[in-house]
Amino acid sequence: MLPKRTGKVPNVTKFDASFFGINYKQAHIMDPICRLLLERTYEAIVDAGVNPHFLKGQKIGVFVGASINETESVWFYERPHENGYGLTGCARAMYANQISYWLGITGPSYAVESACSSSACAFEQAYRSICNGSCESAIVSGSHLCLHPYISLQVSCLGILSPEGCCRPFDKYGNGFARSEAICVMFLQKACHAKRVYAMVVHAKTINEGFNSLGIMCPSGDMNKVLLEKCYQECGADTSALEYIEAHGTATKVGDAEELKGITLAFCKDRKTPLLIGSFKSNMGHPEGASGLCGITKVIIAMETGFIPPNLHYINPREDVESLVNGQLKVVNETMPWIGNLAGVSSLGFGGSNTHIILQRNQKNKVNGGAPDDIIPRLVIASGRTEEAVDVILTNFESRPVDAEFVYLMHDLQSTEIVGHKYRGYTLLTQDGRKLRSVNYYPGSKRPVWFVFTGIGSQWPGMGKSLLKLPVFASAIDKCQQALKPHGVDVISIITSDEPRILNNILNCFVGIAACQIGLVDVMRAVGIEPDGIVGHSVGELGCGYMDGCLTAEQMVLAAYYCGRAALEAELIKGMMAAVGLGAEQAKKLCPPDIEVACHYGLNFCMLSGPVESMKKFVEMLQHRGIFTREVNCANIALHSNYMSLAAPLLLKYLKQLIPRPKPRSSRWVSSSVPQYQWNTLLAMHASAEYHINNLLNAVLFKEASQHIPHNAITIEIAPHGLLQPILECSLNKGITHIAITQQGHPDCTGWLLTALGKWVYS
Repeated sequence: MLPKRTGKVPNVTKFDASFFGINYKQAHIMDPICRLLLERTYEAIVDAGVNPHFLKGQKIGVFVGASINETESVWFYERPHENGYGLTGCARAMYANQISYWLGITGPSYAVESACSSSACAFEQAYRSICNGSCESAIVSGSHLCLHPYISLQVSCLGILSPEGCCRPFDKYGNGFARSEAICVMFLQKACHAKRVYAMVVHAKTINEGFNSLGIMCPSGDMNKVLLEKCYQECGADTSALEYIEAHGTATKVGDAEELKGITLAFCKDRKTPLLIGSFKSNMGHPEGASGLCGITKVIIAMETGFIPPNLHYINPREDVESLVNGQLKVVNETMPWIGNLAGVSSLGFGGSNTHIILQRNQKNKVNGGAPDDIIPRLVIASGRTEEAVDVILTNFESRPVDAEFVYLMHDLQSTEIVGHKYRGYTLLTQDGRKLRSVNYYPGSKRPVWFVFTGIGSQWPGMGKSLLKLPVFASAIDKCQQALKPHGVDVISIITSDEPRILNNILNCFVGIAACQIGLVDVMRAVGIEPDGIVGHSVGELGCGYMDGCLTAEQMVLAAYYCGRAALEAELIKGMMAAVGLGAEQAKKLCPPDIEVACHYGLNFCMLSGPVESMKKFVEMLQHRGIFTREVNCANIALHSNYMSLAAPLLLKYLKQLIPRPKPRSSRWVSSSVPQYQWNTLLAMHASAEYHINNLLNAVLFKEASQHIPHNAITIEIAPHGLLQPILECSLNKGITHIAITQQGHPDCTGWLLTALGKWVYS
């Protein structure tokens, strides 16, 4: 009679074959252990903060601990005629080789079999291979599935299975173990390369007990003592500092007694406090060949959480083990605090191959416990094969306090596309618990990115206040502040003041817009977003110059300053600008002689510029006709009209001094101030003083310039406010995605900006 209880791994029948490059026929015949190992390997690598793509070609070893293969009899002997994939799908060598093949790694790759100590022995092999230079890092795994009842029958016949399927290590009523399944994978790296550390491997050692007069399956306490003493002596570890031993502990009569004898002889002679011991097999059963890595996992849980998980089913100590009775050894049968640094993990094979591994707790604490030392929200981006996969990752981040180090690890992992991930999403983690998230299908093709630099009208009181929380933005503004200081302009005050009247001065408008655009460009560069194309609107052409490398930050903000200064010194007429629901050609037919079309936006949208009184009358007339109108704050300057010509000589003088050697504009900068038929002229080819003066004196040809934006592009509006979003959405192809990274009046523009970056990630 077999026990009714067995520990099971779920979803053994499921496998994402295409992700791992496995063809349909092979996937159906492949040993489920091999399939599960591939999946857990991916998870272990990603959990370490490493993109699997970057492992290709590296000298990384794969060491798989595997004992009995319970599927090979089917595909080797019962159904060998199927398609020949039985050999490649079920041979134990392929457990390791398939991982190496998938990742394209070139280190040692083989399966290790030493019965119940297989995975621990594989771990020791991996550790030594890294130490001797055979590989730079290693993937170590342990695997065991209970698929064929005859195997359980064989084990039962040996008298080592618990009839009720309950494992009671170290208890007087222990009568064997329950069989269990496990698939464990760990990624071993040198400390200097590791981004995420659970524990340090101090040492590992394997020996065989040799001849034993009691039989090959009977462990020797004396030889276990030899293994333990040599293991600690070789690395110089202080056994008095040993906090805990995760023993093999299978609840067999002979096995537990002999193992505890060896532990007592090796560690308890001069020990002043009880040595804590335990065995995870009381909690989940015995996964046989995978048990070594399961033991390591339990120790890591203790080190990570600060509490040692308790043994189940331990009530009465074995009376034949004196060290249990007298308290030299103490079984952890209730949750206990973890207070030490060292732990040992033992794994014994029934043929006498035994391994012991010494682990040290990662003693490097997170700065501030991982909590941010600022008030900046954290954007978390994630990708996955399914929408559910992304949702699980984002929910995990949302369910815990903001951990800046964990977020950075995720950023680093996601900085390069993970091939095969079809869904992307983001969540914004805030100090007040607000969460903004979205998950979308990602088609996989890289879309061109275009920056749109908006000009006059995008300014608003306090436009840069929230963004100063971002160090990159703040550094850019400080650069602008230093450049403007000799001219008596306080740009920080301009972009942080809530007083609307500060923007009644055209100089402040120009300088504020320019400074914010410099900061936003620097933020885009800091997160790795580089545009394929750029187009400007009004004084936004100065932003194009900075993005294109034609102007330095100092030159851009000073050019904006001089544009404003020239407009003020020239004593221009009191002007007004207004957006209207008419196309440029329609508006020209209706406008009185003193009003000009200042900006071409679309078939049914443009901006007008002219003397304030005339503009008011005309706007009122349009409103009576039911035509949309909206006044634009232009600080009483009629920009992009002949009324600016009085400022041209002064501005030419200032900009000539500022830009003595103008640089050529690149092909990605599409001009909105020079008609396309003139793009080969000297005026259009350089970001010169003349180019920028021409921009202010003539109509903005935004409609014409924006037609060069590809139909599948992503536009990112670089401005204090996403002024042009309605125009872009109405006038451009519907396949274009438009993103505004700022929003007028929003209480947290930093959060808005980060959310916009999240939208870019999955677009």
